[in-house]
Amino acid sequence: MASAPSARPGTTHPTTDEESRNRQRRRVATAASLASAVEWYDYFVFGIAAALVLGDLYFPSGSPTAGVLASFATFAVGFLARPIGGIIAGNLGDKRGRKPMLVLALTLMGLSTTCIGLLPTYDTVGVAAPILLVLLRVVQGIAVGAQWGGAMLMATEYAPENKRGLYGSLVQLGVPIGVITANTVFLVAGAVTSDAAFAAWGWRVPFLVGLLVLALAFYIHTRVEETPEFKEAERKLAEDEKAKASAQSPLRTVLRRHLGTVFLAGGSFAVNTATFYILITGVLDYTTRELGMKREAVLTVSLCVSLTQLVLIPAAAALSDRIGRIRIYALGAAGLAVWAVPMFLLIDTGSLLWLAVGTFVTSCFLSIMYGPQAALFAELFTPEMRYTGASLGYQIAAVLGGGLAPFVMVLLLEASGTSLAVSAYIIGLAVIALASIKVLAGRAADRP
Repeated sequence: MASAPSARPGTTHPTTDEESRNRQRRRVATAASLASAVEWYDYFVFGIAAALVLGDLYFPSGSPTAGVLASFATFAVGFLARPIGGIIAGNLGDKRGRKPMLVLALTLMGLSTTCIGLLPTYDTVGVAAPILLVLLRVVQGIAVGAQWGGAMLMATEYAPENKRGLYGSLVQLGVPIGVITANTVFLVAGAVTSDAAFAAWGWRVPFLVGLLVLALAFYIHTRVEETPEFKEAERKLAEDEKAKASAQSPLRTVLRRHLGTVFLAGGSFAVNTATFYILITGVLDYTTRELGMKREAVLTVSLCVSLTQLVLIPAAAALSDRIGRIRIYALGAAGLAVWAVPMFLLIDTGSLLWLAVGTFVTSCFLSIMYGPQAALFAELFTPEMRYTGASLGYQIAAVLGGGLAPFVMVLLLEASGTSLAVSAYIIGLAVIALASIKVLAGRAADRP
């Protein structure tokens, strides 16, 4: 039987290069998604702990409300630090590459989260405990501020042009995966310990898992290549000395020429981050402290609702690849405005079923916005300033929305005595989002 003719020297199978590119795309998308998941896990365990135990352990006072406010204020400090991470990593990431900044962000997050898990309480070291807790939370904020842009660009800049929304959504999936994992670990820790043991040491276990982040950072450092779009932008800048000189500070370019786009991006997304953190942190405190619901039951509802996002986020992103990002994005913002009042009316019943219904519908609208958001923000800026511009827009939204949301929620509940005040807060942010989206849509239509 004659053997098949061998390929001539110097030739390759026509699909070899494409297969190699597809393998690299899958590797990068998987690494970026994992990076996002573990980073958000580390970030979210603090939010859950802030709602459950940190107030008593690090900010003791005669008033439970005061302790929770102090704990949520520390939670918010991490958000105030996120733009710092976005600025530093964005500027260096646009000049030196996406991958090094992502590795640095993962390393910082792993170390700071582990240190929180080992941190002595107020009863042990006094005022040094809350000070160190705040400082470590700042490092967490810097790390997550640096991470999102790097992970998002690693995924979208490797993606086929007609699938950027879908590939970007793989990074966005890190959020529900992080929430699911954080809730699961807390549920397990609570189930295997008594209330006293949980307060003494059980809550620390979820933080110590942060050490696993360092292994992922090493993997990305050794096995993942820099993105093609950054390499191409770097090549073009090297060929044009004038352009290279002007590109020494991507941050300066963004602030001088694209600051309006940055603020519009932030304004369009603040309602999403605020509502999200109200759901996973504010509602956890509200239902357990004010409505008397069981901690484990509320965490289980949050976990189940987050599971649905694993399907909804990529579905919304894939749809945005077909009919446009702005349309899908605006639909999600409008839905949050409409559902803000019914959501809290259902939560206020104190029923687990209606809590699940109220938060599930809200989660659907969050997913509709969050799916296309990575690709949308990436496409607002050119490759040589994309890390900086997209990161700044995202982190401004995090400060204005997410970081303050649980704190504002407690203040509104105390001042008004009704959860509808929180609904009004969400509606106000949704109106800002829709106005920002309208302007962004107009700018996109004006582009050649």
